[in-house]
Amino acid sequence: MAAEARTGSLALMLRVGLTGGIAAGKSLAASTLQELGAVVIDADRLARAVVEPGTDGLEEVVAAFGNGVLLPDGSLDRPALGDRIFADRDLRAALNAIIHPRVRREAAKAEAAARAASPDAVVVHDIPLLVETGQEDSFHLVVVIDAPTTLRVRRMVERRGMTEQEAQDRIGAQADPATRNAGADVVLDNAGQPGDLVAAVADLWAARLLPFARNIGRRQAAERRGGPVLGRNADWPRQADLLARRLAKIDPRVLGVDHIGSTAVPGLPAKDVLDLQLTVSSLRDADDLVDQLTAAGFPRLPGNWQDTPTTETPDAEQWQKRLHCNADPGRPVNLHVRAAGSPGWEFALAFRDWLRANPEIAAAYAAEKKRCADLHQEETTTAGYAACKEDWFTSFAAPRLSTWRNDAGWSPQHPPAP
Repeated sequence: MAAEARTGSLALMLRVGLTGGIAAGKSLAASTLQELGAVVIDADRLARAVVEPGTDGLEEVVAAFGNGVLLPDGSLDRPALGDRIFADRDLRAALNAIIHPRVRREAAKAEAAARAASPDAVVVHDIPLLVETGQEDSFHLVVVIDAPTTLRVRRMVERRGMTEQEAQDRIGAQADPATRNAGADVVLDNAGQPGDLVAAVADLWAARLLPFARNIGRRQAAERRGGPVLGRNADWPRQADLLARRLAKIDPRVLGVDHIGSTAVPGLPAKDVLDLQLTVSSLRDADDLVDQLTAAGFPRLPGNWQDTPTTETPDAEQWQKRLHCNADPGRPVNLHVRAAGSPGWEFALAFRDWLRANPEIAAAYAAEKKRCADLHQEETTTAGYAACKEDWFTSFAAPRLSTWRNDAGWSPQHPPAP
């Protein structure tokens, strides 16, 4: 996305990665999305095309694996090749090194064609080995279709004529479910009837994918409603890390992306809104990155934004920042874009580390959050809740945080061990 933005052909379209273990039901999900209106780019089909007779891909496969992987007509003997690679990790890696770069080039061409035909298309990349090949941070959203291993084995035996051992070998050659699901934004269970998965995919399309795509196209953040509801979610750090990795790739001027705020402090009650801090050299760079961030799914909120100055640094201009929010209605995110070394940038990192290192301070903050949430729980936004906490930050937190930073020798480069 960054390269497209810098060359002036910014793509304001939703890109979804779809994956799942063998026999989990990914193909059914892909066909359902296509029927609903998505442009589906099938990596398996492309992988077959790049090794058709006469291609340089097939020539390289034969050079690596010998003529024994060819049928009499000169085409690739896929079962023979499969039997060899599924039992040998190194051979699989050698084949992947031949196939995957070619597939990605062809997928990029297909995506460009889809964009030319319909700039607001929702493009779904159907990739069996998406997580195994480290592509989970290359899309706006990754959807994983999951099913119990025992059920997948049974499907492969009954529908594909495999033995149980062959089915287990195929499953063992892919990522385990926990690893695959860790790369997902959405996991859809396919342990029931096919109609259940079709319905779940249709719900995802209507409630999340279409609104996400529209928001990106309109350069607007997803709408949020309701007052402050505090909770806990052990999955927040994983979600934040995945989003941070995506954002870090958009442009070399992004110096780093950090998980900050309450959701970055284990056990601290918080609104289900992730706070991320994107670091740039200057706010000029922040302004230059607006289009790239929008294309990545994080439109800028209009207006001028700044954090509340402290008595140590009272100059309000030094606390300026840019604020972006996620266009994804299923994952609220506040993206604070701050200049490296600015007081707001340092305060966000230090405050997080202070709470992590001092359970009694985290407990005091939790009490203040609850007090403010109770006062503003009937409101339709969280603005009153946020304003309610400001006095606690300026009168209680800021001076104590300053003392702790000095005593602990804290710096952004050398935070205390957790």
